[in-house]
Amino acid sequence: MCLPLGMSKNTLSTDDARDQHGNPSGILEQANDVFDDMVELRRDLHRWPEISNHLPRTRERVLQSLEGLPLDITLHETTSGIAAMLTGGKPGPTVLLRGDMDALPMTEDTGLDFQSKVDGAMHACGHDTHTSMLVGAAKLLSARRESLPGRVLFMFQPGEEGFGGAEFMLDEGLLQLPHRADGSESPVTGAYALHITSNLPSGWIATKGGPIMASSDSMLITVTGRGGHASQPHNALDPIPVACEIVQALQMMVTRNVDVFDPSVITVARITSGTTSNVIPETAVIEGTIRAVSERTRSKVHDGLKRVCEGIAAAHGAAVDINLHIGYPVTVNDPGGADFGLGVATELLGQNSVVRMPNPVMGAEDFSYVLQRVPGSMIFVGGTPLDRDPFSAAPNHSNRVYFDEQAMVDGMSVYAAVALRHLAPTSAA
Repeated sequence: MCLPLGMSKNTLSTDDARDQHGNPSGILEQANDVFDDMVELRRDLHRWPEISNHLPRTRERVLQSLEGLPLDITLHETTSGIAAMLTGGKPGPTVLLRGDMDALPMTEDTGLDFQSKVDGAMHACGHDTHTSMLVGAAKLLSARRESLPGRVLFMFQPGEEGFGGAEFMLDEGLLQLPHRADGSESPVTGAYALHITSNLPSGWIATKGGPIMASSDSMLITVTGRGGHASQPHNALDPIPVACEIVQALQMMVTRNVDVFDPSVITVARITSGTTSNVIPETAVIEGTIRAVSERTRSKVHDGLKRVCEGIAAAHGAAVDINLHIGYPVTVNDPGGADFGLGVATELLGQNSVVRMPNPVMGAEDFSYVLQRVPGSMIFVGGTPLDRDPFSAAPNHSNRVYFDEQAMVDGMSVYAAVALRHLAPTSAA
């Protein structure tokens, strides 16, 4: 992610924050008041990470943190998802705030006092901070319930890391909301998610309109030849050179056929073949990922991949089987929703803490499914401590990634401020 040169963090006093009525709101101050509790929650979640769509301990811990708040809780059945509704004292629409809860299947090597105690599981993408920030926002907004003109739907989501938790929650009726007690409708008119990133200094906010994150599809390509003795390749059909040629040709296909301003990435992450040094195997398997930031390019690359694989295999007399697993779609921010988020963050934190991203990132998100149904935006929160260089810091998904917990103050404040302003858009800044 590119950052403008010369920009530095400018932390404002709490008097600079404005609420939906244009008065000093104390959002940042109130976020600091609950900060210690959110750190405790975050570290507990970090010690005991859970993977995929079923996170029983995580869900129970989140529910404990929400106890005492005026929320209507719905526990999803197909996953460990939680939908928590805050109904304001005045009529109005509903705004959705999302926080994902799941971890990654990897071993942690940070050496933190609260390092993961679960073998092969780590919160390496910061979802423990997302969950804690969303709980913090629920506390901040619950304190304003009587004056809230509408409702806030807190979406605590499992299974973001490749398990489609958002789609499961949507299919289970997340957006099918009951009427208010007075019979009035209150549909979801905006949806916002925060994501911490080591690519930005702590507390910075960044987003953009349009495509912000890529689609993510996986490929499994099996090249089949004829096995034989390694000393007699002429009596076999070696699938390994064919697979190698396919790998090289796929890179050429992307650079020569895909518009550089509408990019795609094909990464071959694994090639598997053979058992020993004197045997030509029958098969070679290629595995990798395909990313794109438009559906047009996504489809074009899928077609090109099939053409390249089939053509090269045919040229060598080999067979090829191509298995494409269609994953998350492109995450597309509503342009107005992105501008709105940037504006709220600027008012709250100051313009030197806010960045309009010039380009999307090639990671993927299942919040894309929510944004296909409701306008809104994905917003990034910087998580690298100010005394470290974001360009050399361990990235998200690293076994050594480290997030500055102080960034959670800005994150939960932005969550709360976005909800307040969305529900009262005509108020003074």
